[in-house]
Amino acid sequence: MKLAKRLLGTMILCSVMSQTTTAAQIQLDNIEAVVNKELILHSDMVNMKQEITNRYKENNQPIPADFDKQILDKLINDKLQLQVAEAIGLRINDVQVNQTIESIAKKQNKTLAQLRLDLEKSGINYNAYVDNIRDELTINDIRQIEVRKRIKLSDQEVEQMVDLINQQGQQKAEFNFAHIMLQVAAKDSPEKKLAIDQKAQKLVKEIQSGADIKKLAIQNSDGPKAKEGGDWGWRKLETMPSLFAEKINDDNKKGDIIGPFRSGRGVHIIKILDTKGKQSVMNEEVNARHILIKPNVILSDEKAKQLLASLRKDIVSGKKSFADVAKEYSQDPGSAVKGGVLGWADPKVYVPEFRDAALSQSIGEISQPFRTTHGWHILEVLEKRKSDVTKQVTKQKAYNILFGQRFPSEAAAWINEIRQQAYIKINNPEYIFEEE
Repeated sequence: MKLAKRLLGTMILCSVMSQTTTAAQIQLDNIEAVVNKELILHSDMVNMKQEITNRYKENNQPIPADFDKQILDKLINDKLQLQVAEAIGLRINDVQVNQTIESIAKKQNKTLAQLRLDLEKSGINYNAYVDNIRDELTINDIRQIEVRKRIKLSDQEVEQMVDLINQQGQQKAEFNFAHIMLQVAAKDSPEKKLAIDQKAQKLVKEIQSGADIKKLAIQNSDGPKAKEGGDWGWRKLETMPSLFAEKINDDNKKGDIIGPFRSGRGVHIIKILDTKGKQSVMNEEVNARHILIKPNVILSDEKAKQLLASLRKDIVSGKKSFADVAKEYSQDPGSAVKGGVLGWADPKVYVPEFRDAALSQSIGEISQPFRTTHGWHILEVLEKRKSDVTKQVTKQKAYNILFGQRFPSEAAAWINEIRQQAYIKINNPEYIFEEE
């Protein structure tokens, strides 16, 4: 009987302790706010506070006085943005999350295993860390999507910014150029003027064919620098004679030939010998062809690879032509009818594996089968070339500058709108915001 009483007493004590622990957990994880139908718990604030505190310490920044209030404000904003993302079906896949975590580890000179171990040592659950990364990526994406809808930039605004960027570039740009002038007098006969025009055209063709403009200038030019081979040295646009400054601009690059063009003194030819202080963006383009085999319920992944390897063997041996095999077997309908030819393109438009193969492969080489998200490929690079994409890059830079200038205010306006439309209840009166 005594033993039974002891056991009963122990059970009651354990029950009381369990209830006390549960009560403590409830007290610890009380509800700080309600955002529409979702809760923000005290533990959410604790976890974010720990994470942000670590960031402040890493950057040697002081903790704000209203730190807890700022954390709750961020949690509410995050919750609202995630709700908008869920409503439109925005999902961040595991590949994006893993790539982001790998990038974080790389920046810290750590392996993924080391990063995970360090997080656990800091008391951060790795699965919770992964979920947090996914949420941050989702919030960034939904904010970009929604704010981009609000920012309308006109072509005129972009072109004005392009002009400003170009003007700044021109202030730094210097050009080394050579000049030939064939003198024409007002009293010269039409026949003589025509002969000079024809001579100028002939000189341009010689320069285009590789003739040294300096030698041609010494032999033919009537210009002020004829004895120096027409070489004006290095000049910025503002230090050039207006005749040249009107013809040379920031788009000009080494090797450009300008002219023939007329002035009151004669016919002129300019060749840009070199440039400095200006930014030209050269991009490599490839003209390639490929054959694509897609695995399916009948053709396994390994069988698709083996089929493509067999087809490659026939092409390399000369038994079959690449074009014929592409037309018969390739499952890329857009290129198959053209013998697999994709045409000229910037490799960055392709998926990473295809891009890397196109950039690294030698002209005329037929690759071994390689896998992308589309299936198995073999690739032959037909040609490569460099193209000047400075104009396109400058225009994109102008757009990005204008977009970046307007983004903060528009993002804040968007957040304010979704807060106004939401049901938000904050339980701690110390955390009540003015809008509440």
